[in-house]
Amino acid sequence: MATTADVLTDAFGRIREVVYGAVGELDEADLAYRVDPEANSIAWLVWHLTRVQDDHVSEVAGVDQVWTAHGWFERFGLPIDPRATGYGDGAGEVAVIRTTGKLLTGYYDAVHEQTLRYLATLSDADLDRVVDTRWDPPVTLGVRLVSVIDDDLQHAGQAAFLRGIILRAK
Repeated sequence: MATTADVLTDAFGRIREVVYGAVGELDEADLAYRVDPEANSIAWLVWHLTRVQDDHVSEVAGVDQVWTAHGWFERFGLPIDPRATGYGDGAGEVAVIRTTGKLLTGYYDAVHEQTLRYLATLSDADLDRVVDTRWDPPVTLGVRLVSVIDDDLQHAGQAAFLRGIILRAK
């Protein structure tokens, strides 16, 4: 019988598969490619989905974000606020997210591992815990985790689509 932690772990594992498939062996130029000046790049999409997961899961788990606590902000060396997650970014902010696949997947893996450690601690009853009262109705842990999974899979799928465009053009 699957547990809550098992099901959530499987869902987050599926995100990882799509992220790795999208980034693959692409170089920095391919990762930064945008189909037009207003579009997102694979680099931005993967960085953003990882930042959102890092931000949201660390908050509900009561731990520091991997991005700042484990030196990823410094490793990326981006000219952005360390608190940035990409939410609401415009074309200019998207353009500055340039990096290597190794950094993207390294950061993703670090966040993924922190997420899995947290998920292993959860029981069914934990999912009903209210984690955000700014909404009506208030957001429970279960809803927050499903929201992260949904957002991450959408962005990972967009990155995979872009990879297909890039590879067909070569």
